Amino acid sequence: MGSYIPFTEQQREQARRTDLAAFLRQCGEEVKKSGTENMWLDHGQKVTIRGNLWFHQYEQVGGDAIDFACRFYDMDYPEAVQLMLSMGVGTIRESVEPFTQKPLEIPPKHENMRRVYGYLIRQRGIEKDVLDAFAYRGLVYESADYHNAVFVGIDREGKPRHIHDPAGYCHGRPDDQWRTGA
Repeated sequence: MGSYIPFTEQQREQARRTDLAAFLRQCGEEVKKSGTENMWLDHGQKVTIRGNLWFHQYEQVGGDAIDFACRFYDMDYPEAVQLMLSMGVGTIRESVEPFTQKPLEIPPKHENMRRVYGYLIRQRGIEKDVLDAFAYRGLVYESADYHNAVFVGIDREGKPRHIHDPAGYCHGRPDDQWRTGA
């Protein structure tokens, strides 16, 4: 546990507004551009970065640059502020739009999965037994509108948390990637 350091309000605000993508790159981390945002992987799980804000897609938590250092670099508040101030990577001057969770939109199911089965078995080489198991649990189905394979990511309680189809439609949280969450 760190000791008390009397930071000024200006120092705290400067640390809070640290450009997280620049900070991570300076720390030797790989950060990928994804549209207007950046993406960083936390042990294979996606963290979206927008300016000085971050959002952990699978844990549904986020915060500012100080919160980031506390969580991912295992620091207490004074250590995190000191780190952000010492890096000298720049601060975000304009306000950044906070992350909002979009409602999950589940595409309607087609009456059968004939096209999806044909594609996934013949073109992608997925064994029928494996596909049957996922289809039985409702984790893959054929969309009614476009006949795409739709993959459903669920949480530990079995509640759908993410819908993805390879044609590019992504429903749910921003830039989520499909996972079973088992």
